[in-house]
Amino acid sequence: MRVTLTALAALHAALPAFAQSPRTIQHEDLWLMPRLSAPVMSPKGDLAVITLIEPAYDPAKQAQDLWLVDVKRGGARRLTNTLAAETGASFSSDGTMLAFAAQREGDSATQIYTLSLQGGEAQRVTSAVHGARAPKFAADDKSIFFLSNVLKDAYGEAEQQAAKTKQAEQKSTARVYEGFPIRYWDKWLDGRQIRPQQVALDTGVITDVLAKQAILKDPGYGGRFAESGEEMDTLVLPDGSLILSISRNRNRAAYSFTNTNLYRWDAKSDRLEQLTGQANADAADDYARPTLSPDGKSLFALRTRRTDKVYNNSQLVAFDLSNGKLSGERALAMPGNLSVASFAIVGKQVIVSAEQHGREHLWQSDFRLQSAKNILKLDAGVVSNLSGANGQLIATFESATQPLKLVRVDLGASKVTLNTLSDFSATRLKPLALAPAEHFLSKRADGSEIHSMLIRPAGFDPNKRYPLLNLIHGGPHIMWRDAFFLRWNYHLIAQDKYVVLLSNYRGSTGGGEAFAQSIQQDPFIGPTADLELAEDDALKRFAFIDSNRRCAGGASYGGHLANWIQAVNTTRYRCLISHAGLINSEAQWGTSDSIYGREINAGGPVWEQGKVWIEQNPIRRAASFKTPVLVTVGELDYRVPLNNTLEYWSVLQRLQVPSRLVVFPDENHWILKGENSKFFYGEVQSWLHKHLQSP
Repeated sequence: MRVTLTALAALHAALPAFAQSPRTIQHEDLWLMPRLSAPVMSPKGDLAVITLIEPAYDPAKQAQDLWLVDVKRGGARRLTNTLAAETGASFSSDGTMLAFAAQREGDSATQIYTLSLQGGEAQRVTSAVHGARAPKFAADDKSIFFLSNVLKDAYGEAEQQAAKTKQAEQKSTARVYEGFPIRYWDKWLDGRQIRPQQVALDTGVITDVLAKQAILKDPGYGGRFAESGEEMDTLVLPDGSLILSISRNRNRAAYSFTNTNLYRWDAKSDRLEQLTGQANADAADDYARPTLSPDGKSLFALRTRRTDKVYNNSQLVAFDLSNGKLSGERALAMPGNLSVASFAIVGKQVIVSAEQHGREHLWQSDFRLQSAKNILKLDAGVVSNLSGANGQLIATFESATQPLKLVRVDLGASKVTLNTLSDFSATRLKPLALAPAEHFLSKRADGSEIHSMLIRPAGFDPNKRYPLLNLIHGGPHIMWRDAFFLRWNYHLIAQDKYVVLLSNYRGSTGGGEAFAQSIQQDPFIGPTADLELAEDDALKRFAFIDSNRRCAGGASYGGHLANWIQAVNTTRYRCLISHAGLINSEAQWGTSDSIYGREINAGGPVWEQGKVWIEQNPIRRAASFKTPVLVTVGELDYRVPLNNTLEYWSVLQRLQVPSRLVVFPDENHWILKGENSKFFYGEVQSWLHKHLQSP
């Protein structure tokens, strides 16, 4: 029998209370902290469902169950209690049923299950050959739409099974490709197509929704790539039709930008019609997250404009919807041209969240999207993953000292308040000494500002001087957030020994679109100048930082910048840390799973040998390398492939630079497994201790 969070909390409450001094966070505290998914609200707005992970170092002992939350009164109760992980839950239109995906005992792949909220066991409703995920109830609740990655040129379950059997009989394991892309993050693409399916709940018969559509023959057909893999947004309309986000130019990714447009599949006529953009356009705007207004007359979505820039902000757009047609597209102009992160409809208002200088705030607009009014500006933390229904609004909140929790957003006439609905981490969080992030802005010569956060060590003593780690985020088009990270947890790195500096250099989000775009054709020199500026400012502001004991490091783009710092800042830091960092941008272009954006960022293809390729490539300055560096990599990383790490290691060894290489054979771009994560953090601490603890 598994002990639940509720039982643990009750046990903790029954124990005698002892005075306990706050202590430094350990890896077990971080790794075993419960983790929440984004919430999904019921149509009535009275309930919400979340997926809660109760982690374990042994994956076989980890739980991932559904919990039901009372939106009005707060509190949560467990709905499922199995070793199988449940994902993608959604409510029926009458709010009495849930659908979710899970691979339970006897399932060869993930399937769709339904669960009555009035009691009883979950019932499997699909036996899809290639598995099923992302369920959505039809408007009449008599069927469920879902997604499946199926074999090309096979339509319907019988053909899919025959094609799968034939494929299994092949003795060769060769992969054959005639186009791009061929890999994604840590997987070779296997030629399958993502397709919407529909299962009738009374018979279990599965229909391949787009089986008769010519678009499936298009070599560029597909969904959008997310961190979790290929996805396709689906919106079920009241008449049983679907709005889908579909790409038809994905095969052009080697030489062009790609995008997804909104399409409508008509359930009655079995026709597929493109609603946005132009057919076969190479550089059309990108549309995602279609959402219907309660009255069915307006359609909202996130639009990313396509320009000559690699990065463009996400905008909230709205259309008038009539007879299945879209018209009157309009976009919300966000103050400072900020990028919309999430949105939800509450009554006749639209609430959006957007990043700004390490935090995520809330704005409000009406359906005309004529203006955005800031209704919640946080001093600390981020509020995101908005979900609304029937006048209610919920979201997630977290900060550098608070793991993700579920909150109700009360939209008062004069004040917006966040009210906690569930906080599964409170017990584990209570004994930990976690200093809040301290925000500050550093002004550049052109008048623009660099946002930074500083984390003090646990048990901070103002009379001591502490070493500094300048931690560099990846992306580059993300930002350090006032949030509780798992992979680079600020406090687990700081411990009681180090000050951690987190700066949002040019290219970061949260500072407006132009700021994020300013990294184009200046991948390393400009961002490094920003990092230096923020660090020098921190040294002036915080007298407890020991300027003689500094280290810099990061992962992905942060690793790229650490390797550039290796080439140009040979005396600033005592040591460096580089995870998944490129050393040769030309080799990175040719071996990564994503290439065209790198070409545009550099001003042209590699073979033209433009200025950026020559002047901002760390390997060309290898003669200057001399700073000791910890180099780590996941062997299954296809975003920054292993060849870059091996090339860096060869140079370091050739130049006899003190260094240490750690390779994780079973990890990808990120270190995701518990024991590997613990080992990684241990390596970082050992490296910092070796180079920063001595005077």
